[in-house]
Amino acid sequence: MHDAAASTAPPDETDRRLINALQGDFPLVAEPYRQVAEALDMSETELLRRLDSMLERRVLTRFGPMFQIERAGGAFVLAAMSVPEESFERVVAQVNAFPEVAHNYRREHALNMWFVLATATPQGIAETIAAIEAATGLQVFAFPKEREYFVEMKLHA
Repeated sequence: MHDAAASTAPPDETDRRLINALQGDFPLVAEPYRQVAEALDMSETELLRRLDSMLERRVLTRFGPMFQIERAGGAFVLAAMSVPEESFERVVAQVNAFPEVAHNYRREHALNMWFVLATATPQGIAETIAAIEAATGLQVFAFPKEREYFVEMKLHA
């Protein structure tokens, strides 16, 4: 049975310690979760259960590595669309159906939908933009990276 209270429960102190431990310096070893779990004085099973729970409850929206996709031969671009309010939810579903789309956000602006496109090849960006435009009937504005900055951001729970 699904427990609604559990699905919205805020992170407890152990969850907070886990969040803080998993930001940066993730161990590159054969059993990284076991190593982190030991440092937090818990079992690997408990660590993974807590991580899954926080993802399910949307305490965390994503857990995974960040790659410099260009070094792997791919490309990414910030994109935006001007979506009529009455079509917004439909267009969100259409855009988010593309596996190349991440970080889709609504903004208070003429360009009210912003998202990131990441593709395995540079030409994949134009192909995906064309496919999104065909699916939605709306223009996609692409804002390619002109300069790269590294900003390490750690959120302490």
